[in-house]
Amino acid sequence: MSKPPPLLALLLAAVLGCGPDDPVTSLTREFDGAYPATVAATGAVREYTLDAAPTVLPMFDGRPLHVWAYDGTVPGPILRARVGERLRVTFTNRLPDDTTVHWHGVRLPNAMDGAPGVTQPPVKPGDTFVYDFVPRDAGTFWFHPHLRSSEQVERGLYGVLIVDEAKPPPYSRDVVWVLDDWRLGADGEIDPRFNTPGDLMHDGRWGNVVTVNGKLNEVLEVRPGERIRLRLLDTANGRVFEPDFGELTPQVIAVDGLYTPQPLPLGGFELAPGNRLDLDLTVPSDWSGREIVVTDRFTRRPFPLATIRVAGEPVPTPDFPSPAQGYVPTWRVPDEVPVTTIDIDARRGGPFGIEWTLNGLAHVGHHAMTPLATLPRGRFAHLRFTNRSYRLHPMHIHGTFFKVLARNGSAVDEPYWRDTALVHPQETIDVGLVPLDVGDWMLHCHILEHAEAGMMTTVRVSDGS
Repeated sequence: MSKPPPLLALLLAAVLGCGPDDPVTSLTREFDGAYPATVAATGAVREYTLDAAPTVLPMFDGRPLHVWAYDGTVPGPILRARVGERLRVTFTNRLPDDTTVHWHGVRLPNAMDGAPGVTQPPVKPGDTFVYDFVPRDAGTFWFHPHLRSSEQVERGLYGVLIVDEAKPPPYSRDVVWVLDDWRLGADGEIDPRFNTPGDLMHDGRWGNVVTVNGKLNEVLEVRPGERIRLRLLDTANGRVFEPDFGELTPQVIAVDGLYTPQPLPLGGFELAPGNRLDLDLTVPSDWSGREIVVTDRFTRRPFPLATIRVAGEPVPTPDFPSPAQGYVPTWRVPDEVPVTTIDIDARRGGPFGIEWTLNGLAHVGHHAMTPLATLPRGRFAHLRFTNRSYRLHPMHIHGTFFKVLARNGSAVDEPYWRDTALVHPQETIDVGLVPLDVGDWMLHCHILEHAEAGMMTTVRVSDGS
Protein backbone atom coordinates (compact mmCIF):
# COMPACT_ATOMS: atom_id res chain seq x y z
CA MET A 1 0.00 0.00 0.00
CA SER A 2 1.36 3.39 -0.92
CA LYS A 3 1.88 6.07 1.70
CA PRO A 4 -1.11 8.46 1.86
CA PRO A 5 -0.40 11.80 0.19
CA PRO A 6 0.08 14.30 3.05
CA LEU A 7 -1.42 17.18 1.05
CA LEU A 8 -4.62 15.21 0.42
CA ALA A 9 -4.80 14.20 4.09
CA LEU A 10 -4.53 17.84 5.19
CA LEU A 11 -7.06 18.95 2.59
CA LEU A 12 -9.61 16.34 3.64
CA ALA A 13 -9.10 17.11 7.34
CA ALA A 14 -9.64 20.80 6.63
CA VAL A 15 -12.79 20.09 4.61
CA LEU A 16 -14.16 17.83 7.33
CA GLY A 17 -13.35 20.25 10.13
CA CYS A 18 -13.48 17.58 12.83
CA GLY A 19 -11.11 15.97 15.32
CA PRO A 20 -8.96 12.86 14.99
CA ASP A 21 -11.40 10.66 16.93
CA ASP A 22 -14.41 11.58 14.79
CA PRO A 23 -15.64 8.42 12.96
CA VAL A 24 -15.96 10.27 9.66
CA THR A 25 -12.39 11.50 10.00
CA SER A 26 -11.33 7.90 10.58
CA LEU A 27 -13.13 6.86 7.42
CA THR A 28 -11.40 9.62 5.48
CA ARG A 29 -7.99 8.70 6.88
CA GLU A 30 -8.60 5.19 5.55
CA PHE A 31 -9.46 6.72 2.18
CA ASP A 32 -6.15 8.62 1.99
CA GLY A 33 -3.92 7.06 -0.63
CA ALA A 34 -6.74 5.22 -2.40
CA TYR A 35 -6.39 7.38 -5.48
CA PRO A 36 -5.05 10.89 -5.94
CA ALA A 37 -7.03 14.10 -5.87
CA THR A 38 -4.55 15.49 -8.39
CA VAL A 39 -1.63 14.16 -10.37
CA ALA A 40 1.55 15.92 -11.41
CA ALA A 41 1.41 16.78 -15.10
CA THR A 42 4.38 15.42 -17.03
CA GLY A 43 4.20 18.14 -19.68
CA ALA A 44 3.74 15.56 -22.43
CA VAL A 45 0.69 15.83 -24.69
CA ARG A 46 -1.01 12.95 -26.52
CA GLU A 47 -3.05 14.32 -29.40
CA TYR A 48 -5.65 12.30 -31.29
CA THR A 49 -8.34 13.02 -33.82
CA LEU A 50 -11.52 11.00 -33.54
CA ASP A 51 -14.31 10.92 -36.12
CA ALA A 52 -17.73 9.29 -35.76
CA ALA A 53 -19.37 8.39 -39.08
CA PRO A 54 -21.58 5.82 -40.80
CA THR A 55 -19.62 3.22 -42.72
CA VAL A 56 -19.79 -0.33 -44.07
CA LEU A 57 -17.45 -2.96 -42.61
CA PRO A 58 -16.88 -6.67 -43.27
CA MET A 59 -18.06 -7.89 -39.85
CA PHE A 60 -18.67 -11.36 -38.47
CA ASP A 61 -18.45 -13.77 -41.40
CA GLY A 62 -17.09 -11.13 -43.77
CA ARG A 63 -20.41 -9.90 -45.05
CA PRO A 64 -20.75 -6.11 -45.25
CA LEU A 65 -22.60 -4.55 -42.33
CA HIS A 66 -23.82 -0.96 -42.08
CA VAL A 67 -22.47 0.44 -38.81
CA TRP A 68 -21.57 3.69 -37.10
CA ALA A 69 -17.91 3.72 -36.20
CA TYR A 70 -15.12 5.73 -34.64
CA ASP A 71 -12.34 6.18 -37.20
CA GLY A 72 -13.88 3.53 -39.45
CA THR A 73 -13.41 0.54 -37.12
CA VAL A 74 -15.56 -1.49 -34.72
CA PRO A 75 -14.45 -1.56 -31.98
CA GLY A 76 -13.03 1.91 -32.39
CA PRO A 77 -9.37 2.76 -31.90
CA ILE A 78 -7.44 2.04 -28.72
CA LEU A 79 -6.27 5.41 -27.40
CA ARG A 80 -3.31 5.33 -25.00
CA ALA A 81 -1.76 7.80 -22.62
CA ARG A 82 0.32 7.65 -19.46
CA VAL A 83 -0.72 8.95 -16.07
CA GLY A 84 -0.01 12.68 -15.95
CA GLU A 85 0.09 13.15 -19.70
CA ARG A 86 -2.36 15.58 -21.22
CA LEU A 87 -4.84 13.84 -23.51
CA ARG A 88 -6.25 16.08 -26.23
CA VAL A 89 -8.86 14.47 -28.51
CA THR A 90 -10.32 16.53 -31.36
CA PHE A 91 -13.67 14.91 -32.03
CA THR A 92 -15.69 15.50 -35.22
CA ASN A 93 -19.29 14.36 -35.60
CA ARG A 94 -19.98 13.05 -39.11
CA LEU A 95 -23.17 11.25 -38.06
CA PRO A 96 -26.70 12.25 -39.07
CA ASP A 97 -27.46 12.70 -35.32
CA ASP A 98 -26.23 14.83 -32.45
CA THR A 99 -23.75 13.01 -30.22
CA THR A 100 -21.04 13.39 -27.55
CA VAL A 101 -18.13 11.31 -26.25
CA HIS A 102 -18.26 10.11 -22.64
CA TRP A 103 -15.03 8.83 -21.07
CA HIS A 104 -16.42 6.01 -18.97
CA GLY A 105 -14.70 5.58 -15.61
CA VAL A 106 -12.23 8.42 -16.11
CA ARG A 107 -11.89 11.03 -13.37
CA LEU A 108 -11.62 14.29 -15.27
CA PRO A 109 -12.89 17.89 -15.18
CA ASN A 110 -16.68 17.99 -15.21
CA ALA A 111 -16.79 19.93 -18.50
CA MET A 112 -14.98 17.04 -20.27
CA ASP A 113 -17.37 14.26 -19.14
CA GLY A 114 -19.49 14.24 -22.31
CA ALA A 115 -22.96 14.34 -20.74
CA PRO A 116 -25.13 16.47 -23.07
CA GLY A 117 -27.28 19.07 -21.37
CA VAL A 118 -25.37 18.51 -18.12
CA THR A 119 -21.68 19.12 -18.86
CA GLN A 120 -21.73 20.24 -22.52
CA PRO A 121 -24.09 20.94 -25.42
CA PRO A 122 -24.57 18.10 -27.92
CA VAL A 123 -22.08 18.02 -30.78
CA LYS A 124 -24.12 18.72 -33.90
CA PRO A 125 -23.54 16.95 -37.23
CA GLY A 126 -20.48 18.46 -38.86
CA ASP A 127 -19.26 20.12 -35.66
CA THR A 128 -16.09 19.52 -33.66
CA PHE A 129 -15.44 19.42 -29.92
CA VAL A 130 -12.05 19.13 -28.20
CA TYR A 131 -11.82 16.89 -25.13
CA ASP A 132 -8.80 17.96 -23.11
CA PHE A 133 -7.83 16.44 -19.75
CA VAL A 134 -5.03 14.81 -17.74
CA PRO A 135 -5.85 11.22 -16.66
CA ARG A 136 -5.18 10.64 -12.97
CA ASP A 137 -5.59 6.86 -12.78
CA ALA A 138 -3.83 4.07 -14.63
CA GLY A 139 -6.18 1.40 -15.94
CA THR A 140 -8.63 0.21 -18.58
CA PHE A 141 -11.33 2.70 -19.55
CA TRP A 142 -13.54 3.25 -22.59
CA PHE A 143 -15.45 5.88 -24.50
CA HIS A 144 -18.89 5.95 -26.12
CA PRO A 145 -21.74 8.34 -26.97
CA HIS A 146 -23.95 9.63 -24.19
CA LEU A 147 -26.83 10.70 -26.44
CA ARG A 148 -29.33 8.18 -27.82
CA SER A 149 -26.83 5.67 -26.49
CA SER A 150 -29.12 2.66 -26.88
CA GLU A 151 -28.93 3.19 -30.64
CA GLN A 152 -25.51 4.77 -31.15
CA VAL A 153 -23.57 2.24 -29.05
CA GLU A 154 -25.53 -0.65 -30.59
CA ARG A 155 -24.56 0.57 -34.06
CA GLY A 156 -20.86 0.24 -33.14
CA LEU A 157 -19.73 3.47 -31.49
CA TYR A 158 -17.31 2.51 -28.72
CA GLY A 159 -13.56 2.46 -28.21
CA VAL A 160 -10.96 1.75 -25.53
CA LEU A 161 -8.82 4.18 -23.54
CA ILE A 162 -5.81 2.64 -21.80
CA VAL A 163 -3.97 4.78 -19.27
CA ASP A 164 -0.56 3.31 -18.55
CA GLU A 165 1.58 3.73 -15.48
CA ALA A 166 4.76 5.77 -15.81
CA LYS A 167 6.49 2.38 -15.98
CA PRO A 168 4.03 -0.33 -17.08
CA PRO A 169 4.53 -3.91 -15.79
CA PRO A 170 6.69 -5.97 -18.22
CA TYR A 171 4.06 -8.41 -19.49
CA SER A 172 4.82 -10.51 -22.57
CA ARG A 173 1.83 -8.82 -24.17
CA ASP A 174 -1.02 -6.44 -23.37
CA VAL A 175 -4.24 -7.71 -25.00
CA VAL A 176 -7.74 -6.18 -25.12
CA TRP A 177 -10.96 -8.17 -25.56
CA VAL A 178 -14.03 -6.02 -26.22
CA LEU A 179 -17.19 -8.08 -25.61
CA ASP A 180 -20.43 -7.12 -27.32
CA ASP A 181 -23.60 -8.56 -28.78
CA TRP A 182 -25.62 -7.55 -31.80
CA ARG A 183 -29.25 -8.01 -32.78
CA LEU A 184 -29.40 -8.70 -36.50
CA GLY A 185 -32.54 -8.88 -38.61
CA ALA A 186 -33.37 -11.44 -41.29
CA ASP A 187 -31.47 -9.31 -43.81
CA GLY A 188 -28.27 -9.60 -41.79
CA GLU A 189 -28.27 -5.91 -40.88
CA ILE A 190 -28.61 -4.35 -37.42
CA ASP A 191 -32.25 -4.51 -36.39
CA PRO A 192 -33.41 -0.85 -36.55
CA ARG A 193 -36.13 -1.33 -33.93
CA PHE A 194 -34.58 0.33 -30.87
CA ASN A 195 -36.10 0.74 -27.40
CA THR A 196 -38.81 -1.84 -28.02
CA PRO A 197 -41.35 -2.58 -25.26
CA GLY A 198 -39.81 -6.02 -24.82
CA ASP A 199 -36.32 -4.59 -24.34
CA LEU A 200 -37.56 -1.95 -21.93
CA MET A 201 -39.63 -4.34 -19.83
CA HIS A 202 -36.78 -6.82 -19.53
CA ASP A 203 -32.99 -6.50 -19.28
CA GLY A 204 -32.46 -4.28 -22.29
CA ARG A 205 -31.50 -5.26 -25.81
CA TRP A 206 -29.78 -8.67 -25.88
CA GLY A 207 -28.49 -9.61 -29.32
CA ASN A 208 -28.47 -12.85 -31.30
CA VAL A 209 -24.77 -12.57 -32.24
CA VAL A 210 -21.95 -12.29 -29.68
CA THR A 211 -18.54 -10.94 -30.68
CA VAL A 212 -15.11 -10.41 -29.17
CA ASN A 213 -13.26 -7.52 -30.85
CA GLY A 214 -15.99 -7.51 -33.50
CA LYS A 215 -15.30 -11.15 -34.47
CA LEU A 216 -17.41 -14.28 -34.17
CA ASN A 217 -14.42 -16.52 -33.52
CA GLU A 218 -11.69 -14.52 -31.82
CA VAL A 219 -8.50 -16.58 -31.50
CA LEU A 220 -5.59 -15.48 -29.31
CA GLU A 221 -2.38 -17.17 -30.45
CA VAL A 222 0.09 -17.50 -27.56
CA ARG A 223 3.43 -19.14 -26.86
CA PRO A 224 3.96 -21.45 -23.88
CA GLY A 225 5.35 -19.46 -20.98
CA GLU A 226 3.86 -16.11 -21.99
CA ARG A 227 2.46 -13.89 -19.23
CA ILE A 228 -0.33 -11.75 -20.63
CA ARG A 229 -2.32 -8.82 -19.34
CA LEU A 230 -5.78 -9.45 -20.74
CA ARG A 231 -8.21 -6.52 -20.49
CA LEU A 232 -11.91 -7.47 -20.70
CA LEU A 233 -14.59 -4.86 -21.43
CA ASP A 234 -18.37 -5.30 -21.75
CA THR A 235 -19.77 -2.78 -24.26
CA ALA A 236 -23.14 -4.52 -24.77
CA ASN A 237 -26.40 -2.62 -24.32
CA GLY A 238 -27.72 -5.12 -21.78
CA ARG A 239 -25.93 -8.48 -21.84
CA VAL A 240 -23.96 -9.62 -18.78
CA PHE A 241 -20.99 -11.95 -19.24
CA GLU A 242 -19.36 -14.44 -16.87
CA PRO A 243 -16.22 -15.71 -18.67
CA ASP A 244 -14.81 -19.14 -17.76
CA PHE A 245 -11.23 -19.91 -18.87
CA GLY A 246 -11.44 -23.64 -18.20
CA GLU A 247 -8.12 -25.12 -17.06
CA LEU A 248 -6.41 -21.75 -17.25
CA THR A 249 -6.51 -19.82 -13.98
CA PRO A 250 -6.16 -16.09 -14.67
CA GLN A 251 -6.07 -13.77 -11.69
CA VAL A 252 -8.08 -10.55 -11.49
CA ILE A 253 -5.70 -7.63 -10.90
CA ALA A 254 -7.99 -4.66 -11.61
CA VAL A 255 -11.74 -3.97 -11.55
CA ASP A 256 -13.20 -1.04 -13.49
CA GLY A 257 -9.71 0.34 -14.02
CA LEU A 258 -8.22 0.41 -10.52
CA TYR A 259 -5.85 -2.23 -9.16
CA THR A 260 -7.05 -4.63 -6.49
CA PRO A 261 -4.91 -4.94 -3.31
CA GLN A 262 -3.91 -8.47 -4.31
CA PRO A 263 -4.68 -10.89 -7.16
CA LEU A 264 -8.18 -12.40 -6.92
CA PRO A 265 -9.69 -15.55 -8.45
CA LEU A 266 -11.86 -14.92 -11.50
CA GLY A 267 -14.65 -17.29 -10.50
CA GLY A 268 -17.91 -15.52 -9.69
CA PHE A 269 -17.07 -12.17 -11.31
CA GLU A 270 -19.89 -10.82 -13.47
CA LEU A 271 -19.05 -8.46 -16.30
CA ALA A 272 -22.07 -6.18 -16.64
CA PRO A 273 -22.41 -3.45 -19.29
CA GLY A 274 -19.69 -0.89 -18.62
CA ASN A 275 -17.58 -3.15 -16.38
CA ARG A 276 -13.92 -3.96 -17.01
CA LEU A 277 -11.67 -6.70 -15.62
CA ASP A 278 -7.89 -6.83 -16.04
CA LEU A 279 -6.50 -10.37 -15.86
CA ASP A 280 -2.97 -11.64 -15.20
CA LEU A 281 -2.73 -14.82 -17.26
CA THR A 282 0.31 -17.13 -17.42
CA VAL A 283 0.38 -19.87 -20.07
CA PRO A 284 2.04 -23.03 -18.67
CA SER A 285 5.35 -23.76 -20.39
CA ASP A 286 4.34 -27.35 -21.24
CA TRP A 287 1.04 -26.48 -22.95
CA SER A 288 2.20 -26.32 -26.57
CA GLY A 289 -0.53 -27.68 -28.83
CA ARG A 290 -3.36 -26.99 -26.39
CA GLU A 291 -6.54 -25.03 -27.16
CA ILE A 292 -8.59 -23.40 -24.42
CA VAL A 293 -12.17 -22.38 -25.18
CA VAL A 294 -13.27 -19.38 -23.12
CA THR A 295 -16.95 -19.89 -22.32
CA ASP A 296 -19.65 -17.52 -21.10
CA ARG A 297 -21.61 -19.02 -18.20
CA PHE A 298 -23.90 -16.18 -17.13
CA THR A 299 -26.98 -17.59 -18.84
CA ARG A 300 -28.45 -21.08 -18.53
CA ARG A 301 -27.06 -21.90 -21.96
CA PRO A 302 -23.22 -21.54 -22.00
CA PHE A 303 -21.61 -20.56 -25.30
CA PRO A 304 -18.03 -20.02 -26.51
CA LEU A 305 -16.61 -16.50 -26.48
CA ALA A 306 -13.08 -17.00 -27.82
CA THR A 307 -10.25 -19.50 -28.15
CA ILE A 308 -6.72 -19.33 -26.74
CA ARG A 309 -4.41 -21.40 -28.96
CA VAL A 310 -1.00 -22.38 -27.57
CA ALA A 311 1.69 -23.14 -30.14
CA GLY A 312 5.45 -23.00 -30.63
CA GLU A 313 8.46 -23.34 -28.40
CA PRO A 314 8.28 -22.11 -24.80
CA VAL A 315 9.49 -18.61 -23.98
CA PRO A 316 10.76 -17.37 -20.60
CA THR A 317 7.93 -16.29 -18.33
CA PRO A 318 8.35 -12.67 -17.18
CA ASP A 319 9.04 -12.74 -13.45
CA PHE A 320 7.80 -9.65 -11.62
CA PRO A 321 5.49 -8.96 -8.67
CA SER A 322 1.81 -8.70 -9.44
CA PRO A 323 0.80 -5.09 -10.07
CA ALA A 324 -2.32 -5.76 -7.96
CA GLN A 325 -1.15 -3.59 -5.09
CA GLY A 326 -3.89 -0.99 -4.97
CA TYR A 327 -5.39 0.40 -1.77
CA VAL A 328 -9.04 -0.12 -0.87
CA PRO A 329 -10.12 0.97 2.62
CA THR A 330 -12.14 -1.15 5.01
CA TRP A 331 -14.97 1.23 5.80
CA ARG A 332 -17.07 0.89 8.93
CA VAL A 333 -19.89 3.31 8.40
CA PRO A 334 -20.86 5.43 11.42
CA ASP A 335 -24.56 5.80 12.12
CA GLU A 336 -24.43 9.60 11.86
CA VAL A 337 -23.52 9.53 8.16
CA PRO A 338 -26.83 10.06 6.31
CA VAL A 339 -27.94 7.53 3.73
CA THR A 340 -29.04 8.72 0.30
CA THR A 341 -31.68 6.22 -0.81
CA ILE A 342 -32.23 5.50 -4.49
CA ASP A 343 -35.29 3.39 -5.27
CA ILE A 344 -35.34 1.63 -8.66
CA ASP A 345 -38.70 0.79 -10.19
CA ALA A 346 -40.78 0.88 -13.39
CA ARG A 347 -44.19 2.19 -14.37
CA ARG A 348 -46.31 2.55 -17.47
CA GLY A 349 -46.08 5.80 -19.42
CA GLY A 350 -43.64 8.01 -21.26
CA PRO A 351 -42.73 8.00 -24.97
CA PHE A 352 -41.77 4.30 -24.94
CA GLY A 353 -44.84 3.03 -23.03
CA ILE A 354 -42.78 2.18 -19.96
CA GLU A 355 -40.62 4.39 -17.74
CA TRP A 356 -37.79 3.36 -15.46
CA THR A 357 -37.62 5.55 -12.39
CA LEU A 358 -35.20 6.57 -9.67
CA ASN A 359 -37.07 7.69 -6.54
CA GLY A 360 -40.23 7.87 -8.62
CA LEU A 361 -38.78 10.22 -11.25
CA ALA A 362 -38.08 9.40 -14.90
CA HIS A 363 -35.69 11.65 -16.83
CA VAL A 364 -36.32 10.93 -20.50
CA GLY A 365 -33.83 12.72 -22.73
CA HIS A 366 -30.71 14.58 -21.71
CA HIS A 367 -31.28 17.97 -20.19
CA ALA A 368 -30.45 19.88 -17.04
CA MET A 369 -31.67 17.77 -14.14
CA THR A 370 -32.36 18.60 -10.51
CA PRO A 371 -29.69 16.63 -8.63
CA LEU A 372 -30.96 13.66 -6.68
CA ALA A 373 -28.50 14.50 -3.91
CA THR A 374 -25.72 16.94 -3.04
CA LEU A 375 -22.54 15.30 -1.79
CA PRO A 376 -19.81 17.36 -0.08
CA ARG A 377 -16.46 17.18 -1.81
CA GLY A 378 -13.86 15.20 0.11
CA ARG A 379 -16.33 13.67 2.56
CA PHE A 380 -17.63 10.15 2.87
CA ALA A 381 -21.07 9.59 1.29
CA HIS A 382 -23.37 6.60 1.69
CA LEU A 383 -25.76 5.62 -1.13
CA ARG A 384 -28.32 2.81 -1.01
CA PHE A 385 -29.75 1.34 -4.23
CA THR A 386 -32.99 -0.59 -3.68
CA ASN A 387 -34.16 -2.54 -6.71
CA ARG A 388 -37.90 -3.01 -6.44
CA SER A 389 -38.07 -4.62 -9.88
CA TYR A 390 -37.32 -8.12 -11.13
CA ARG A 391 -34.74 -6.92 -13.69
CA LEU A 392 -30.97 -6.40 -13.67
CA HIS A 393 -29.55 -2.89 -13.24
CA PRO A 394 -25.83 -2.09 -13.55
CA MET A 395 -25.67 1.27 -11.78
CA HIS A 396 -22.95 3.65 -12.97
CA ILE A 397 -21.78 6.88 -11.33
CA HIS A 398 -19.73 9.34 -13.36
CA GLY A 399 -16.64 11.07 -12.02
CA THR A 400 -15.84 8.86 -9.03
CA PHE A 401 -15.15 5.35 -7.84
CA PHE A 402 -17.16 3.68 -5.10
CA LYS A 403 -17.01 0.60 -2.90
CA VAL A 404 -19.84 -1.86 -2.24
CA LEU A 405 -20.43 -2.05 1.53
CA ALA A 406 -23.49 -4.29 1.92
CA ARG A 407 -25.91 -6.47 0.00
CA ASN A 408 -29.45 -6.92 1.30
CA GLY A 409 -28.40 -5.46 4.63
CA SER A 410 -25.46 -7.81 5.19
CA ALA A 411 -22.02 -6.22 5.28
CA VAL A 412 -19.55 -7.24 2.58
CA ASP A 413 -15.92 -6.30 2.18
CA GLU A 414 -15.22 -6.27 -1.54
CA PRO A 415 -11.48 -5.61 -1.92
CA TYR A 416 -11.84 -3.45 -5.02
CA TRP A 417 -13.33 -0.24 -6.34
CA ARG A 418 -16.08 0.02 -8.96
CA ASP A 419 -17.62 2.65 -11.17
CA THR A 420 -20.48 0.31 -12.16
CA ALA A 421 -22.18 -2.23 -9.88
CA LEU A 422 -24.76 -4.79 -10.96
CA VAL A 423 -27.88 -4.71 -8.77
CA HIS A 424 -29.77 -7.98 -9.05
CA PRO A 425 -33.59 -8.33 -8.97
CA GLN A 426 -35.13 -7.35 -5.64
CA GLU A 427 -31.67 -6.63 -4.25
CA THR A 428 -30.45 -3.74 -2.13
CA ILE A 429 -26.82 -2.66 -2.18
CA ASP A 430 -25.07 -0.02 -0.09
CA VAL A 431 -22.05 1.80 -1.50
CA GLY A 432 -19.57 4.25 -0.04
CA LEU A 433 -17.61 6.93 -1.85
CA VAL A 434 -15.53 10.06 -1.27
CA PRO A 435 -16.08 12.26 -4.34
CA LEU A 436 -13.21 14.62 -5.11
CA ASP A 437 -14.39 16.52 -8.20
CA VAL A 438 -16.93 19.33 -8.06
CA GLY A 439 -19.85 19.40 -10.50
CA ASP A 440 -23.07 17.67 -11.53
CA TRP A 441 -22.30 14.04 -12.37
CA MET A 442 -24.65 11.58 -14.00
CA LEU A 443 -25.90 8.49 -12.17
CA HIS A 444 -27.78 5.98 -14.28
CA CYS A 445 -28.43 2.39 -15.23
CA HIS A 446 -25.95 1.16 -17.83
CA ILE A 447 -28.55 -1.03 -19.49
CA LEU A 448 -28.89 1.60 -22.16
CA GLU A 449 -32.59 1.04 -22.85
CA HIS A 450 -33.38 1.56 -19.15
CA ALA A 451 -31.43 4.82 -19.16
CA GLU A 452 -33.22 6.02 -22.32
CA ALA A 453 -36.56 5.25 -20.65
CA GLY A 454 -35.82 7.50 -17.69
CA MET A 455 -33.39 5.70 -15.39
CA MET A 456 -30.92 8.53 -15.10
CA THR A 457 -30.30 11.41 -12.76
CA THR A 458 -27.43 13.49 -11.41
CA VAL A 459 -25.63 13.92 -8.11
CA ARG A 460 -24.00 17.25 -7.29
CA VAL A 461 -20.56 17.30 -5.72
CA SER A 462 -20.19 20.61 -3.88
CA ASP A 463 -17.14 22.27 -2.39
CA GLY A 464 -19.35 23.92 0.22
CA SER A 465 -18.59 27.46 -0.88
